Amino acid sequence: MSTDHLIKRHTFSDLTSLSEALARSAAITLRNAIAQHGQASLVVPGGHTPATYLPRLAQMDLPWQQVFITLSDERWVEPTSEQSNERLVHEHFLQHMPRQPRFIPLKTECAHPDQAITGLNERLFGLPLPFSLVILGLGTDGHIASLFPGMTLDMNSASLCQTATPPAAPSLRISLSLRALVNSERIVLVISGKEKRQRVDRLIALPDPNIPFVRLMQLKPVELFETDS
Repeated sequence: MSTDHLIKRHTFSDLTSLSEALARSAAITLRNAIAQHGQASLVVPGGHTPATYLPRLAQMDLPWQQVFITLSDERWVEPTSEQSNERLVHEHFLQHMPRQPRFIPLKTECAHPDQAITGLNERLFGLPLPFSLVILGLGTDGHIASLFPGMTLDMNSASLCQTATPPAAPSLRISLSLRALVNSERIVLVISGKEKRQRVDRLIALPDPNIPFVRLMQLKPVELFETDS
């Protein structure tokens, strides 16, 4: 199945200009959702690149107290860990805001993420759904959130999240489900670095449905904010 008609690509000279454009575009989406529904929901990823664009988004003049924020995925580590996406979001996003949104973490006190699924679904179903805006990154293997090649991605399951064990780094994780992502109002993927951009080009030219990134593009229009830097 071709994905060309489901992709809109925005290319930038560097990560700074990408961050500025992404922040302004995201702010418009969130304002529109608040105008229509009185509140909005935003999903953000972990990783290194968000540490560049999330502070700029935090500076946007929005009624953040009307925005619910959660993560696309999380490692099953304590929120104080350097590996924690929750910690990244607090340091590079939430603490930069003049007005605090409602943040819904994915890590719980359960010993295993399987034990947390029911409680997490209750948390997530309390957010404005479908998600107003989902911002994702992309792994070089084509994974999105913590949905990796080879995982079972059940589009019939009503669950908004699922457990994941990355093949290359076997740490337990929790991830939003593919269905939850597909059902969102708008999806933006931030692609930084020449290697990842070339990987995207190959996946668009020869889409492999076993790659979660491709599955997403085949099911939902997505926007790519890209830079080689």
